[in-house]
Amino acid sequence: MLRGFYTAASGMIAQQRRQEAMSNNIANANTPGYRADQTPVRAFPEMLMQKIGSKNIPTERQLNIPTQQLLGALNTGAYVQETIPNWQQGDLRETGSTTDMAITQADLPDETGSIFFTVQNEAGEERYTRNGNFTVDENGMLVNNQGLYVLDTAGNPIETDQLEFTVEPDGTLVLDDGTEVQLGLQYAADANQLTKEGNDLFAGEAAAVPNNARYNVTQGALEESNVDATQTMTDMMNAYRSFEANQKVLKAYDESMGKAVSEIGRIG
Repeated sequence: MLRGFYTAASGMIAQQRRQEAMSNNIANANTPGYRADQTPVRAFPEMLMQKIGSKNIPTERQLNIPTQQLLGALNTGAYVQETIPNWQQGDLRETGSTTDMAITQADLPDETGSIFFTVQNEAGEERYTRNGNFTVDENGMLVNNQGLYVLDTAGNPIETDQLEFTVEPDGTLVLDDGTEVQLGLQYAADANQLTKEGNDLFAGEAAAVPNNARYNVTQGALEESNVDATQTMTDMMNAYRSFEANQKVLKAYDESMGKAVSEIGRIG
């Protein structure tokens, strides 16, 4: 009976965490470059139940032989172990702004690989993002929508001197005076090893983009979020129903325990 409490409660917690992740996805459905969080639900290890007993042998010494009877497997609940970003390419949306950029990945050497823009956070550390919603600040520095510096291949902030510029498909930024700056594009061979930090930023290990990687940097466009709003809303409804079902099971167990305490043990 008590095990039933834990099983139902674990199901409620798992669905609550799924609901929180999907709510965050919906909230970021219009955030450029956002990667939707996936929440796989996994089962706790099953237990193989056996009944241990004994069999009396009618002999002079009245021998008892231990016996075991296989009862079957017992599941002990489910849980959400982690949230995994969906690295599928998002659609491009033209903005007409020359400071907006989007990365399109055509062919990468690793199935789990991804290419990122590099920015510098407030602590001076490198972070990676797919959100190319950039602008030029009052000092002529190229910054993202959080005011963080966009870096070049040498790890230095990109200075435009307030000049107009064009961006080549390989990520070369060409100023009107002829100066060329290479965007600090970085490649994560296994993007699942990166850690989400919020504000479209990822932390972790990345390196220079391999020569055999095929990609394009498009100026005047943004990569949209890869959240499927319709599917997410459907999944949210299913998660709510599962939560409600576990809640009813928990209530039924609670009522049964109440009867066991107040009625079964009553002395007539």
